[in-house]
Amino acid sequence: MTRKKHVVDLFENERAELESFVSSGIHRAEDITRARVLLKADDGATDAEISHALDCDESTPYRARKRYVDRGIAAVHRRNPDRDYERKLDGNEEARLIKLACSDPPEGYSQWSLRLLADEIVVLEEIDHEPISHETVRQVLKKNELQPHRSDQWVIPPEEDAEFVYHMEDVLALYHEPYDPNQSVVCFDEHPTELTKEVLAPLPAAPGRVAREDYQYKPNGTKNLFLASEPLAGRRVVTVTDRRTKRDWVTFIWHLVDEHYPDADCIRVVLDNLNTHDPIAFNEFFEPAEAHRLLNKLEFHFTPIHGSWLNMAEIEFNALSQQCLDQRIPDAATSVWRVAAWEEHRNTATATIDWQFTTDDAQTKLERLYPSFND
Repeated sequence: MTRKKHVVDLFENERAELESFVSSGIHRAEDITRARVLLKADDGATDAEISHALDCDESTPYRARKRYVDRGIAAVHRRNPDRDYERKLDGNEEARLIKLACSDPPEGYSQWSLRLLADEIVVLEEIDHEPISHETVRQVLKKNELQPHRSDQWVIPPEEDAEFVYHMEDVLALYHEPYDPNQSVVCFDEHPTELTKEVLAPLPAAPGRVAREDYQYKPNGTKNLFLASEPLAGRRVVTVTDRRTKRDWVTFIWHLVDEHYPDADCIRVVLDNLNTHDPIAFNEFFEPAEAHRLLNKLEFHFTPIHGSWLNMAEIEFNALSQQCLDQRIPDAATSVWRVAAWEEHRNTATATIDWQFTTDDAQTKLERLYPSFND
């Protein structure tokens, strides 16, 4: 009788470790299978019995036993933990690669790719190197948390800007006043929205199939959205207009005063510096007495230039875009009723905004915006 090779004879501590490994349920399925193989082999089961019990190929128990003899219980992992990998780039070459990835791509390219970097790094005069793979480049970039194929758009305010600081702190102070229905804080903003008609009727979702729509569509013009949000009260007003002129703006504010906040002593409006947002426009489009009456009930607080993120209406517009406008809207009538339905639902839910950023946070995190003073 031939003696069996690669016998599994677990020590007590090894068996306890493997049993804990199997029961945790947080490891790779193939690693758990190898651990179970070793436990059953230690119990005296044959490869055939193990493969039948674990529903795996009969070669799996054999390989697991062989690895155990060579490596101990580390054999449950496919990779050898002490395997040596030849380093493709030394420290200086990695530094050059990082510098290259942070530079502008070659003329004609909008961004660096892994293969473009791999090709470029070996043709630089200061590097005499065999070709390297894009996988080597990927590993270096990942280790250094670089993503040259990506970029973010961000409005960056200038440094040491007293005007920015003044308007920022004005808005932040307003946001942290206690709620007062007679002194309502309302954030205003506006955005265009596109109208698009379907060329082919979309297919609804069905079991095992997501909803489908044809990639072709027919443009059908644009509309403008005016939005006013009272974050602490959970109210918002949205209006669809054809244009966004000064007349449209003062008309929206007029309705806001007389229809939505008729009993408020003052409506404090936070808005950006768009040229149509001009309080002088009330005197251009209303009789003097009416302009005076409206302006007496309004108090405008302008966000700083490059500081639109301070306007909570942007948060409300983001919700509107994701929950309502992220679909093809064929015409103006559909746009009006869908926006109105969203507005009613969100007002019924009294969805508020919990603004956390304070003036103290600004003075700490945005210190570079504050002018410095040298004695």
